[in-house]
Amino acid sequence: MSYARKIIFAENEQALKTIDSIFIIHKVVENNRGRAIPEWAYRDVLYMLIHYSIASFEVLERKLSAEEKEEVYNVFYRFGMRMKLKDLAQNHIQWAHQRKTDMQNDLAKSDYTIDLFKQYKKHLGTVRYFILIEGQKLIIPERVRKLLGFKKISFITFILPFYKFSRVVHLHDLIKKLLLPKRYEKEIYKLDIE
Repeated sequence: MSYARKIIFAENEQALKTIDSIFIIHKVVENNRGRAIPEWAYRDVLYMLIHYSIASFEVLERKLSAEEKEEVYNVFYRFGMRMKLKDLAQNHIQWAHQRKTDMQNDLAKSDYTIDLFKQYKKHLGTVRYFILIEGQKLIIPERVRKLLGFKKISFITFILPFYKFSRVVHLHDLIKKLLLPKRYEKEIYKLDIE
């Protein structure tokens, strides 16, 4: 969360310093592992962040125009270039095609996937885990939905208008306080004021 804030809301020079520190951290991880993180893994994470940025905005706010999607893509493209990633799509349209192909060819549900969701449930608790899954249903790509066996309908679809209204009447902070773990309260508050 703090890295995203330091990149997205910072001046250009500070954002570049943050990206450089992320790059260095990953190089240290690679050295400790004794092998490089594959290029495709970096690209997959970057492409996932692009998808979630667009999808979550569209769920919470409004549909983005083609130009706005291109703008979002360009921010992440510059991030990827600064991280020295190769073979990145040149624009949003190419990205959409490349991501779809990559997900079709490379994405699979495994024992690690199942364990990851068990860990989510263990650490979030039943109620927050349920909300996480229902929220994911609104923004995950179709391929992921099929692999995970998620239905298209989410109960959040029905309560989203109430959440949007709560933002208008300034009750959304109370809702976040009730739903999100207390240990992240300060970081979430910082996101709202910066």
